[in-house]
Amino acid sequence: MHLVSTGGARRTEILDTAAAVFASRGLQTSLKEIADACGILPGSLYHHFESKEALVVELVERYQADLDTLADEAVAALHEGDEPIDERIVTLGIAIAACAVRHRAALLLTLYEPPSAAGNHLVRAVQRSPLAIEKAMLDTFVVGQERGSLRSGMDLETMADRLCQVLLHVSLGVFKDVSGADEVPALRCRALLDGIAVDPPSNAALDRSAAFDAASRTIESWANVDDEEDERLPMLRSVARAEFGRRGYEATTVRDIASASGLSTGTVYRLVGSKDELLASIMRSFTVIARSGWSAVMQSDATVVEKLDALMWVNINAVDRFRDEYNIQLAWIRESPPNTTNLGSSFNARLRDLRALLALGVRSGELDVRGPSADIRAWSLFEMLWMPENIVRKLGPRGALVLARETTLRGAAVRV
Repeated sequence: MHLVSTGGARRTEILDTAAAVFASRGLQTSLKEIADACGILPGSLYHHFESKEALVVELVERYQADLDTLADEAVAALHEGDEPIDERIVTLGIAIAACAVRHRAALLLTLYEPPSAAGNHLVRAVQRSPLAIEKAMLDTFVVGQERGSLRSGMDLETMADRLCQVLLHVSLGVFKDVSGADEVPALRCRALLDGIAVDPPSNAALDRSAAFDAASRTIESWANVDDEEDERLPMLRSVARAEFGRRGYEATTVRDIASASGLSTGTVYRLVGSKDELLASIMRSFTVIARSGWSAVMQSDATVVEKLDALMWVNINAVDRFRDEYNIQLAWIRESPPNTTNLGSSFNARLRDLRALLALGVRSGELDVRGPSADIRAWSLFEMLWMPENIVRKLGPRGALVLARETTLRGAAVRV
């Protein structure tokens, strides 16, 4: 695919406008909507881009080029000056998040599989991993460990992957426009480096806590979750979960689900009513499960740190056991697509739980949590209590928990 070359300034203006429209309306945005936002006729866009796909490719490649440049600059400056390594990590983290904010639309476009009719150029662009920036963060960690600033024995490669993911996702969260949200990148870096527990217990002690026992018993009960309806519904939900998880809710149509399930579009509508109702039915059991896990932990007779640890165990196992539902929940948090009561109320309830738990931990002296407001402190740490799906697959649930304890609770930096 070749882009039609024209004046650079006008082209950049169109790209910037298209990015804003894509960020608010998703990949289904039409060229007419982009043209309207630019104040030009749709046909005029073809003087600059030969298709919507060409425009999307350039948006994604522009974002990736900025990330690569940021990575090159970070590596080049790594051995210059005498800035403490933890400050370098925070500075790099802030820059990564700022890049993601500038290119929010392009980042969203890389989170899901491209449409089935997408050309090879688009497929290659959206599936390219941000390896250069992860390598820059890893190199910074390695230097930090060599200088004695980071603890030995840490899985630096996985830690770099995790930190880059939570930084890139800063631009996608529901608090992206809230006062103080600009401090979230630094807060997440500091949480990983310093940990939030003032005096973190050993792994053995955490494993014996009442909160961890409550979490483990709840996780065991998930094996009994089952559907008791029309025999076609479990199959249909399974297909829809996979489609929503890999394409994103907005980009998935009922026709896509019908095609993947082998049913007619009319049959799918008769069984589920609408796409919104199908999503709600898929997420119903997941939200009940998530609530039950959090409720069991919150009601246990345990310290704040023990409860936070047990919540991480619940979350990690939810990612492992319900990967598609977890990805759909992430999509809601990232994009706030359909106004589904189950998703919204469940997320907000857990955020309230975390906000209250953090406040209690600070008052009791168990936690050292920074942030300009209770909402920002909770949002900064909410994603730090989860573990990305690729890391759970790589390390397994127990290995992922160990990583979470060594970072979120204890901190990767050497304590002085």
